[in-house]
Amino acid sequence: MKQNLILGIVLVLGVLITLGLSPFFVVDLTETAIVVALGKPVRTITEPGLKFKIPFYHQVTFFDKRYLDYDAPARDVITSDKKSLVIDNFAKWRIVDPLKVFQAFQTQRGALQRLDDIVYSELRVELGRHELAEIVSDNRALIMQIVSDRSNEKASVYGLEVLDVRIKRADLPEQNEKAIFARMQAERERTKGYRAEGEEEAQKIRSIAEKDKEIILAEAYKTAQELRGAGEAKAYKIYATAYKQDPKFFEFVRTMEAYKKVFAKDTTMVLTPDSEFLKFLKKR
Repeated sequence: MKQNLILGIVLVLGVLITLGLSPFFVVDLTETAIVVALGKPVRTITEPGLKFKIPFYHQVTFFDKRYLDYDAPARDVITSDKKSLVIDNFAKWRIVDPLKVFQAFQTQRGALQRLDDIVYSELRVELGRHELAEIVSDNRALIMQIVSDRSNEKASVYGLEVLDVRIKRADLPEQNEKAIFARMQAERERTKGYRAEGEEEAQKIRSIAEKDKEIILAEAYKTAQELRGAGEAKAYKIYATAYKQDPKFFEFVRTMEAYKKVFAKDTTMVLTPDSEFLKFLKKR
């Protein structure tokens, strides 16, 4: 009789397992399991291992114990100075009371959707109190700490904990980017115009400077030539006066100077013995 009973139990278990209705389930080390009977939670399992449930009567919902990453889609916010920003944010969060989460949302996905609403609401409110310059400056860390604290306060009602909320990226909307790009292009074209005007003015200044230089050089050359001519005329006058006083001595001195210049080292000259140039070298 006992053997038949055991065999029957084994047979029933085999059929249930084959149909995917196993009375056993496994709770992982990173999970918490809520056992539900007819829609009402009857047991919370936090210890890992193989657990038992009644098929058809019990359903099991699992919740992660670990800190989870939540990456929100990019959405628009308005700053206090009426500037529109596209904010891409993320958060670190976890489930601290799985029973509360189940009672409020039934599943972990439902909790995440509610968390998204809370974080975005607090983010929009807090960023709406600050100007664009503050959000993109060093004040961002303080702003995000306020958002994190308020989000955690509201999420704790549902058994959730928000550890941190951060902004990954803060961009201007596409239409604003186009307007800024167009303004940058206009500024660049204006800068090109200024550069062209500056180059034209520089060319004028260079031309005037070049002209002034040529005039100064011409005047200097003219003055130099006049001074040189006057000096040479004075020298010739002195020579002429000296020649008139003693022509023979003057001739002798000039010839000696010529000898000094001509008979330099390693100088070779071909002259006839009766050359007038050598008359002061001849024996008398």
